[in-house]
Amino acid sequence: MRKLFVYLIYVFALKFCETLPPDMMTAADPNFVSPIANVTVPVGREAVLTCIVHDLYTYKVAFLRVDTQTILTIQNNTITKNHRIGITHTENRMWQLRIRDVKESDQGWYMCQINTDPMKSALGYLAVVVPPDIIDYDTSHDMTVDEGQNVTLHCEAVGLPEPTIEWRRESKKPLMSIGSEEIFTIKGSTLMLRHANRHMNGAFLCIASNGVPPTVSKRIMLAVNFAPTIVARQEKVHASIGQKVVLECISESHPNSFNYWLDPSGKKIIQGSIYESMTIDCVFRNTMKLVVRLYDIDDFGAYKCIANNTYGESEKVIHIHHFDRRDARKSVLVNQVESTEFFNSEFLDSQYYEPGGSAITPSISYMCIALLLSMLLSSS
Repeated sequence: MRKLFVYLIYVFALKFCETLPPDMMTAADPNFVSPIANVTVPVGREAVLTCIVHDLYTYKVAFLRVDTQTILTIQNNTITKNHRIGITHTENRMWQLRIRDVKESDQGWYMCQINTDPMKSALGYLAVVVPPDIIDYDTSHDMTVDEGQNVTLHCEAVGLPEPTIEWRRESKKPLMSIGSEEIFTIKGSTLMLRHANRHMNGAFLCIASNGVPPTVSKRIMLAVNFAPTIVARQEKVHASIGQKVVLECISESHPNSFNYWLDPSGKKIIQGSIYESMTIDCVFRNTMKLVVRLYDIDDFGAYKCIANNTYGESEKVIHIHHFDRRDARKSVLVNQVESTEFFNSEFLDSQYYEPGGSAITPSISYMCIALLLSMLLSSS
């Protein structure tokens, strides 16, 4: 096959030289103004290799693919059967080999020839770059693990030049913590997460780049199973008969927990009557709200919010204390001891409810009034 290529080049060269008059062979001396500039083109674009010739006269210009010894064009004629290749020229001086819809296989050395004796040539290199592409079947997919297990995430990408891979998390969360140091990015095709915990729940991003736009990424969701944890907005609430209070608990778990309330007698609360409950789900977090209408003294006491799943159970107790504001004000006027106890720190950290159901927090002005009254009583 190689001998056949050499033979064809020889035949074309003969035909090439036959078109040149003998007197011009000696009179003209065409040459290249400059070497062919190397070209770098992304795959799919058009590549243009420019050959500038001075004093061509009736000599002819040809383009060849060096590695395959293939003649591509001679003067205005395209010899190759590759429909993506064409030739253009300006004033018989600037010759341009055009390759449309460039492919990776087009990368290599190209030669511009003038049919002088001996033949003159110039070389130029076409480099084809390919934007990164993540190989889906070689890359990790969404996964679920139990808390404490080790996790390995893998990501593979191709492109020219070879892409680099970087790992990050969504919402600028750290990938991991080593001591007091938080690590936000890690390079490499493999990400190792030791002893997975609930804080690793969420999306991990595999980002591939090689300097050729666009940069690409894949989103991998990691779900870590763990037993519920639960907290209360407030653990003590003070209110009076006839008022309405809102109790609130927030639970976190995976898989999602089953949430419910228990009344002071230990019975499971059913929607209706004096109770109105609702749950707001948000991925791994649930917000439980219970509205309690306080009709009599039996409605006060310890309420429990409970969350459980297959990995465990958690509960929190919220106390609703009976509170009569008129009795409290009278107690302030009796003596300093009672007023001081009434406005202790526990009272200030609690919530109280005015008639009509709106929640208020004791302000510093109430404490100032109490202290002032205490001082007046002690002086008298």
